[in-house]
Order: sequence, then structure tokens, then C-alpha cells
Amino acid sequence: MTAAVGLYQRLTDLPLPWHPTTKSTPMIIYGAATAVGAFAIKLAQLSNIHPLICVAGRGIPFAESLIDTSKGDVILDYREGDDKLVENLKSAVAKAGGKVEYAFDAVSENGTDANIAKALDPHTGQITTVLPVKDEGAIPSSVKQSFTYVGAVHASMDQNQFQKETGSKTGNTDFGFAMFRFFGRGLQEGWFSGHPQEVVPGGLAGISGALKNLKDGKASAVKYVFRLDETEGVDR
Repeated sequence: MTAAVGLYQRLTDLPLPWHPTTKSTPMIIYGAATAVGAFAIKLAQLSNIHPLICVAGRGIPFAESLIDTSKGDVILDYREGDDKLVENLKSAVAKAGGKVEYAFDAVSENGTDANIAKALDPHTGQITTVLPVKDEGAIPSSVKQSFTYVGAVHASMDQNQFQKETGSKTGNTDFGFAMFRFFGRGLQEGWFSGHPQEVVPGGLAGISGALKNLKDGKASAVKYVFRLDETEGVDR
């Protein structure tokens, strides 16, 4: 749902999955192997948004399974360093037609937004991040910025730009109502899928080790699952 809010409620003018675009719509997705980034790619595919210029690291093999190279989608490796990444982003933008107006930063840490901004169109560009921007000067003031969080679909007081401009009584909560059902149908019919999962042995006792893996950067392209009934003594 976070990915859906970012793509369709925060970034403006992107086509919804049931009305896919027929024109080239280049887009940058940073954090392609994260859960949010991966779902952003899946939704973009349904909306026929291409070419996708995606950024990932250890999760590149997984991210590559999500894109469509026949439509110009590419994966760039951030581990080559900021300067090389920006160079590769600009090169990918040039191949995509020379102008990219949309960017979804599913990481939003360690200068990811600044790197994206260097490749985004400075006049008509839009970027949405999953964490508040720390360095306000990293993104040109002419670039439209927004903050994406899933709580928007549960909070009626969080008006989106459409409500503010039109005074509409419908908004994020109604969008969430529709999209949750859309996801359910996709999972049931098989044209949408969840994120890779790994069951951590030991139930709650496995949380410490899993958190250490996350902190050490060992968890990539995976969500940890804990089964409470596997916790020692839970039935006492």
C-alpha cells in the first residue's frame, strides 16, 4: 500500500493499473529490492510505466526478475559509489529520452534523494520519499517533493493534493479502500504477488538475530516472518 500511495497519491498524473498508459513514461525507483520499491515496480508494470530506471545493491538479482528489459528497464548498482551512480543515472535518463519527471525514493537515507535529484528534470520533476528529507538543499526548490507513508490511507485528515485543489470529499482513505481490494483480487487470481519471505526459527526468540541481520545489511529482498507458536514456553 505504501508503494501505491507514493505512485498514485503523492506523484501526480501517473496512470492507475486499470488504465495503463500507452506512452513512454520514464521513472526512477531507488531501492528496487526493498519491499516498497519492489511493489512500486510491480504496480508500475501494471500501469505500463516504462522505462524504469531502478537502483539496488545486493538485491539486484531479485530486482532483475521484476523489470522488463524489452521496454528499456534497467537496474543500476549504488555500491559503485555516488559519483558513478549519478553518472549512470544521467546516462540512463539520456537513453530514456533525456528527461525523467518521476522518482520514487524507497530508501530515503544517506543522500539517496540528492543523487536522484541530479538526474531528475529540474523544472517539471517530482520526487516522493518514504522518510522526511533531511537536507532541504539537496533537491531543487523547483522539483515537487512529497512524503509517502501508509498511514495516509487510515487518516481522513491527511488530504492529498487532489482534495486540496478540488474540495473533493473523497481522498486517501477511499483510495486505500479500493486498492486493498484490488490487491486481494490480484493475489487471488495470480497476477500480483507478495514479497519474498523467510521464516525465522524459534519464534520470538529469533527476533534479536533478525534485527542484527537488518542492522548489518545482511537482509536483502526478503521479509522476516516469526511464528509465535514456535516460541519456547509460549503455551505456558
